[in-house]
Amino acid sequence: MIFPPHTLSLPKGPAVPFADINLGEALLLALEIFFFVVWIWILITILTDLFRDHETSGWGKAAWVLFLVLIPFLTALVYLIVRGSGMRDRTIKAQAEAKQHMDSYIREQAQSSPADELHKLNDLKDKGAITNEEFERAKAKLLA
Repeated sequence: MIFPPHTLSLPKGPAVPFADINLGEALLLALEIFFFVVWIWILITILTDLFRDHETSGWGKAAWVLFLVLIPFLTALVYLIVRGSGMRDRTIKAQAEAKQHMDSYIREQAQSSPADELHKLNDLKDKGAITNEEFERAKAKLLA
């Protein structure tokens, strides 16, 4: 059923604003969200460092986590002061190990098999870039 335009009307009343917040409150909210994200980032960094450290015992790690839950701001501050230089050393060591693993993986994947090399040599011989004698020499060297 289609209503004529004059019978369809919206309720009249005071205009409702989309949000009851001014610019200062919006900026303060953005700042609070920023500090909350930084706080979560710091906690994740501390927990990552804590469980990366192989010198700290399980009980020590449990105590740090317990204090991070019960007294988070003070514990995080103490952790950063007491173990800050160790955090840097462990992070540098972990990054160096990751780079070493990545470099070895790249070297492993970049190596070609003797069959690939023979195929390339054959293509060069077919194009006339190398002579038959050079091909045989390179083939013998490759298969040796």
